[in-house]
Amino acid sequence: MKHKSSRSAKKNRAPGFLHKLVVMVSAFFVFLVFLVIAAFAGLWIMDRPPSAGTKKDSLFTISRGEAGLAVARRLLEQEFIRSDLVFRSLMKLKNYDDALKAGNYRISPLMAGSEILEMFVSGKQILESIRIPEGTGTGRVAAILEAAGVTSSSAFLAASKDVSLLKELGIESDSADGYLFPETYFFAGDSDAKSVIRVMVRTFFTRLEAEIPESSSMSAKELFDKVILASIIEREYQLPEEAARMAGVFYNRLRIGMPLQSCATVVFVITEKLGKPHPVRLFDRDLQIDSAYNSYLHKGLPPSPICNPGLVALKAALRPEATKFLYFRLIDGSVGKHYFSETLDGHIKAAALIVKQR
Repeated sequence: MKHKSSRSAKKNRAPGFLHKLVVMVSAFFVFLVFLVIAAFAGLWIMDRPPSAGTKKDSLFTISRGEAGLAVARRLLEQEFIRSDLVFRSLMKLKNYDDALKAGNYRISPLMAGSEILEMFVSGKQILESIRIPEGTGTGRVAAILEAAGVTSSSAFLAASKDVSLLKELGIESDSADGYLFPETYFFAGDSDAKSVIRVMVRTFFTRLEAEIPESSSMSAKELFDKVILASIIEREYQLPEEAARMAGVFYNRLRIGMPLQSCATVVFVITEKLGKPHPVRLFDRDLQIDSAYNSYLHKGLPPSPICNPGLVALKAALRPEATKFLYFRLIDGSVGKHYFSETLDGHIKAAALIVKQR
């Protein structure tokens, strides 16, 4: 009887132990679920915007090569996020450590940290509106881009002379001078200089082919010569209706072996090569400056374009007006009107040559 009682007691204890074990495991899982819920709730709270929505949108810039940790710290310092630790944790969870794209971003005070992170990864940046006027030199283009935070001037100038890039773009020259089409562009901050060059040059060819279809059948060298002449016309004409006539004058001079005698080339030497201020007028001493670009001293075309011409000048160079004119001079500076003549006698001499102001 004693033996049977012992076995009975063990049987009675077994269900009790299992019950307690089930209770303990259930409690543990409930606690674990509670912890998970609390963690997600805490993460959600810490991911919320720190602002109550009273601030305006703000600019935030990520530099090229900047580490995610540095970005998170700056976001916290500038009160865009509640916790840099949470922001970094989100980066780790989504494997975004090396996915942040450099550039300028507009952050709303109502954006959660996770939304900011996704924006940085997607690269949805503020695009800078950059206007490149007709006749702008490449150095000036570089300065405009640097001032807008698109790319550094030095990187742009280096890219404009990159031999492999020029070959890729079909430019028969040692520089992109003349092919940086004057236009209003939209670039992201801290853009790659070569990418910017590609956009400008491809815009040049696209617009040229659309407006002047016959240009597509020209060889690279032939087109290069047209661009050189267009760059001179760009700096000479003031009234669009006179551009093609000026082109005709220059072609007539080239045909008979006469120097182009363009004031614009001398101004280019003074301002771009010598780094001096733009002159109000030219004197005889200026026409004697020793430079391959001085078209008073040297016959034929200059070695390369003196600026980046627009469509009016390009159309004029490719579609010149057929005349017998060999000369022109400014007769009305208020409207930019020129007088054209066939002979030197018909060309009214001036005490000083008036140059087009940029």
